[in-house]
Amino acid sequence: MSETPASNDPALSVSDLAASLKRTIETNYDHVVVRGELGRVTIARSGHMYCDLKDDKAVLNTVMWKGQVDRLPFRPEEGLEVIATGKLSIYAGRSNYQMIAASMRPAGAGALMALLEERKKKLAAEGLFAAEHKKRLPFLPRTIGVVTSPTGAVIRDILHRIRDRFPVRVIVWPALVQGDQAAAQITAGIKGFNAMTGADRPDVLIVARGGGSIEDLWPFNEENVVRAAFDSEIPLISAVGHETDTTLIDYVSDARAPTPTGAAEIAVPVRQELLLQTGEASERLKRALARRTGQAKDKLNAARLPRPESLLQTKRQRLDYAAATLPRAALALTQKARVHLSRLTISPASLRSEIRTSKQRLRDVAVRARPALNRLMQQRETALAAQGKLLETLSYQSTLKRGYALVRDDAGKLVRSAGPAANAASLKISFADGDVTAIPSGSPGSPPAPASKPAKAKPKGQQGSLF
Repeated sequence: MSETPASNDPALSVSDLAASLKRTIETNYDHVVVRGELGRVTIARSGHMYCDLKDDKAVLNTVMWKGQVDRLPFRPEEGLEVIATGKLSIYAGRSNYQMIAASMRPAGAGALMALLEERKKKLAAEGLFAAEHKKRLPFLPRTIGVVTSPTGAVIRDILHRIRDRFPVRVIVWPALVQGDQAAAQITAGIKGFNAMTGADRPDVLIVARGGGSIEDLWPFNEENVVRAAFDSEIPLISAVGHETDTTLIDYVSDARAPTPTGAAEIAVPVRQELLLQTGEASERLKRALARRTGQAKDKLNAARLPRPESLLQTKRQRLDYAAATLPRAALALTQKARVHLSRLTISPASLRSEIRTSKQRLRDVAVRARPALNRLMQQRETALAAQGKLLETLSYQSTLKRGYALVRDDAGKLVRSAGPAANAASLKISFADGDVTAIPSGSPGSPPAPASKPAKAKPKGQQGSLF
């Protein structure tokens, strides 16, 4: 057999080969843009996202680190077509090549609209858009809270419109209205206003931004923004984009304004119009009151009622007569009261006579009370003696005197039948004149009982102890 000649090629380790492939792929594919459908989307606890980009012929494992995931303007969902930008690399632990995505966006407005429609159906099924959840806006709020960007034309238009219509207090919660962090800041603004207490708490909220593309308005389609608007206890007006722009917050808000300026018009009435309406109502009230008063005067005149002076003449005359006779009547009453008082005058002699009469009455009562008390005590003693005799008759000692006995075991418990008596170590038998201790013939250590003739059966009424 011929020997195979040895090769001069150096042998690489698996790790060295994997590292070489990794460098080659990352160098040649350091920037790639891939379009595909998302599949198997998983966001780990660390915040990193692991997913698949696929089409009808191939699948590409894709990784996006937490920092890039947090900046995504949309929520990655399985089945959504996206365009991912990044680089290719190798995961040596499994000999797999994969894409490390630095950014990702939906593949055109059509994909975003499909995602928006799917999310809209989901939230509608949960009842977030139902009319019964809408709150009534206050007619004249004292404080208005606005969630928007503190710079730009939107907040200026809102403040200018409110000053023109009805100046009230406005509190602005600064928030980004576009970009990766916009949804979180808008949600924080809505929740922050609801958490306020006291005089600073707004009576109505406005969430506003100017117009833009669907991508620009996308933060107002995020679930956390929509749910925060639904959970708001303060009535909320959405003013996002132009009249033709529609976002999910418009469906869940309590009122939708076509523009931010329109939101200010919905939030407050026009002060001059209110003053004008109040003045007109005041004039109508005055005219109505004058007409009603005139009608009442006409009815009063038509009734031909007597003059007040004629109604009072008779009463005044009776008052004059009473005033004239009052001194004489008072004097007569005083004299009559004096005569009655003199008849009721009490003298010492009458008091002594009354005392003697009361003492005699008391002695008579004491004489009658003693025999009655003796009779009552005798009746009670007789009843008590009768009860004592009855108790003695019914006691068990009387039963023992009639020839019965009371049987107890060595523990002092009553023995009522032959079975427990035969098993007892000793028995204590109580008669009327004393106690006797006995040992049953069936107990251990007792002498055998002598043979005897069977005893005659006792009558049914005499079998066993009374107790």
